[in-house]
Amino acid sequence: MHSAGERLKIAVSACFMHPDPARAAFAKKTLNYVELSVPHWLMSGGALPVMVPSVDGDTARGGITLDDYAQWLDGLVLHGGADLWPGSYGEAPIDARWQGDRVRDAYEMVLVKAFVAAGKPVFGICRGLQLINATFGGTLVQDIPTQRPQALQHRDADRYDQNFHQLELVPKTRLSALLGCASSYKINSVHHQCIKDLAPGFEVEARCPDDGTIEAIRATGPDWIAAVQWHPEFHKPEHGTLDDTPLLHDFLAQAHAVRAAAHHTLSPEL
Repeated sequence: MHSAGERLKIAVSACFMHPDPARAAFAKKTLNYVELSVPHWLMSGGALPVMVPSVDGDTARGGITLDDYAQWLDGLVLHGGADLWPGSYGEAPIDARWQGDRVRDAYEMVLVKAFVAAGKPVFGICRGLQLINATFGGTLVQDIPTQRPQALQHRDADRYDQNFHQLELVPKTRLSALLGCASSYKINSVHHQCIKDLAPGFEVEARCPDDGTIEAIRATGPDWIAAVQWHPEFHKPEHGTLDDTPLLHDFLAQAHAVRAAAHHTLSPEL
């Protein structure tokens, strides 16, 4: 058993609910929240999830920054959720429905850079993959059905996390090494946007074999940054989908390694 002090503390980026007069509770306030599947996924690996709230806004007080969280915590998981604002990757919205959330984009981009600068591992889920790609210079398809009408249906509002398709791994990547010898797996699919131009300094680790949609990426340099387009936290064995446990364990192993290296630096052997 690990004590609370020994357990990894993993940051989870926050979702945003902005002021809305039609909302019954806290109508005039900004809310930060997480969907519980992600914290519970991290808990399954023995980590303590910590939601990182926004440090900006009209109620902000004190001098706490996202860099402070990056120094304190052991790694970062970028949560799924709202679309990215196209301006975050240098485009204008092609439809008013896809304005995205520019406030959350700005918060998460600073958060990612803070954790990378601190040498901590970063893992992105769904929107998190898209956010990482935009942060480092990539672009997105704003709406797959509109811009790639020949593509598979990657989001079904009625089926939600019961919408599935196959995943094809790119050989000789870290992801293929983690997942074993099978070349194809079944995954959930809950997104209508995807990577268009891959950010410099990243490689593709998996695609949808039906239409080529990028489903997993990883930084090629010294920084530990990886992301998947599906939701590993939604995995249930009865669905016959990919068991994502190796991805979680790999991320947490890197967080442990960074913590151990920092402790060794602070307490060198005499």
